[in-house]
Amino acid sequence: MSTIRLTMAQALVKYLAAQRIELEDREVPLFEGVFAIFGHGNVAGLGEALYHAQKELPTLRAHNEQTMAHAAIAFAKTNGRRRLMAATSSIGPGATNMVTAAALAHANRLPILLLPGDTFASREPDPVLQQVEHFGDPTITVNDCFRPVSRFFDRITRPEQLLTSLPQAMATLLDPEHCGPATLALPQDVQTFAYDYPEAFFHPRVHRIRRPQPAPHELEVAIAALARAERPLIIAGGGVHYAEACGRLAEFARTRGVPVAETQAGKGALADAHPCAMGAIGVTGSAAANRLAEQADVILAVGTRLQDFTTGSRALFERDDVTLVALNVGRFDSQKHHALPLIGDALDGLAALDAGLAEWRASDAWREQAGGLKREWAEVVARVTADEGRNLPTDAQVIGAVNRQAGEDGIVVCAAGGLPGELHKLWQCAGPGSYHVEYGYSCMGYEIAGGLGVKMARPEREVFVMVGDGSYLMHNSELATSVMLGHKLIVVVLDNRGFGCINRLQRATGGAGFNNLLGDCRTVPEGAPKTDFAAHARALGCQAESVRGISELEQALVRARQANTTYVIALDTDPLPSTAEGGAWWEVAVPEVSKRDQVREAYAGYREAKRRQHR
Repeated sequence: MSTIRLTMAQALVKYLAAQRIELEDREVPLFEGVFAIFGHGNVAGLGEALYHAQKELPTLRAHNEQTMAHAAIAFAKTNGRRRLMAATSSIGPGATNMVTAAALAHANRLPILLLPGDTFASREPDPVLQQVEHFGDPTITVNDCFRPVSRFFDRITRPEQLLTSLPQAMATLLDPEHCGPATLALPQDVQTFAYDYPEAFFHPRVHRIRRPQPAPHELEVAIAALARAERPLIIAGGGVHYAEACGRLAEFARTRGVPVAETQAGKGALADAHPCAMGAIGVTGSAAANRLAEQADVILAVGTRLQDFTTGSRALFERDDVTLVALNVGRFDSQKHHALPLIGDALDGLAALDAGLAEWRASDAWREQAGGLKREWAEVVARVTADEGRNLPTDAQVIGAVNRQAGEDGIVVCAAGGLPGELHKLWQCAGPGSYHVEYGYSCMGYEIAGGLGVKMARPEREVFVMVGDGSYLMHNSELATSVMLGHKLIVVVLDNRGFGCINRLQRATGGAGFNNLLGDCRTVPEGAPKTDFAAHARALGCQAESVRGISELEQALVRARQANTTYVIALDTDPLPSTAEGGAWWEVAVPEVSKRDQVREAYAGYREAKRRQHR
């Protein structure tokens, strides 16, 4: 057996560069590259190895470890989990910065390879700079924080351990059921140790995503349930996108006359113009989708984990006799809510259902009701997103302006706060790939970094990042990275002077405005300063301007499209309004005891709503 002598870090890099993925009729590198911020824990080992492999495995520098990992995750999501990136940091704060991103990837079932540096395996120089010592267990380092938020975790304490650990990490990253972050903690001394690796370990390997097939008995039960349905509803989740099943879903829905509602991750599975597209479902859902969910006799949930925003905290599906069929590649998700499980790939699963349903269709009355509700909701969207000439426009009106300018090639990117809810309700998707909102972990600060990852994956399209002032102030440094790498973003900053979404939730649960809007916070007597977001963005190398109102915003968006570098537009918005139409109850616990009458009233309403929950 021929061998090649390499350090552990060199072997790791060589192996990653050799991984390929089959996309349609071509093979491409599995890894786009590695985001890296070097420190003493990874610069001499992994950094030196990456230096010599820049052509095969490009290294990209960012400004924050959390946000560079967010960008890598967004890249993978935009590529349907079929192309990936890695991210490496030093030990200590660099590593723990990435823990939040790992949790985001874990919650959203998205792949990223995390390579944090670690303390010396030999322990000879302990405690090293940035080491956190655990008095009762010297084997623990800060990288153990990755364990609960990784789908696969290993600490490489000997260079030959790569031979077994790396293939397992790859299997996790590309597994349709267990997909998520894989973490390899790399002690800085072990990175530099050499070993005689088998040359065959580095031969190019072409990966193909598995498509698990439904079990015949589960398929038979699911077909029987659907065949009895008169008022069926499909809930499309992110798994529809990852299984490349959007086209098949569109055909199935049209042929069978089944209305389709979409989760945050599933939004865009159908173009808004599709006759069966009912829009968003759940807490931030359309009135059309939620009305149908309340009345449906059979619900086919495809590729969704059925979290509380989708189910209205288990109170939305009100019929006692409703049958839930869960077509999902994951056993864990297919068992939720006492569903009839149909474990398998969404693309092939829909095809199998279609083949077994013969001439079945939803009832004429149900299809007519769905069409009427769709038209009514379209009128609501047009009304609430229209420009009313307000100096302080609503989030909905800003969304309308961006949506109109995004056109067919635009991709909207957002994450936490009130904007995702309004986008879920109101954004009119041109089709698959036009909507990228991270809401599984609802992570503030994802927006700009996520937009960078989306642009890296789709450089030919315009990427519109919508971000509130709160998230912008948390993480904005990757604006400079987007300029440095030449990945143009159009960023719209909605400044409502605080955390407007949580202020509304605080008030809805009976609380007083407190510590959310800047006007309700402890500040100097003059009040909190007004941030000049345009000036800040220009300082990071962007083109930028501040505007007032929707008309000026639309004109600025035209200029932003014509620009050749990242363009930031800031405008003040009203922190109080949100779209009242649509939506469903969301369980947020209210105190049983309070001095405030408003809280006691909210608690009474909370107890009443709890009675509608299905247990």
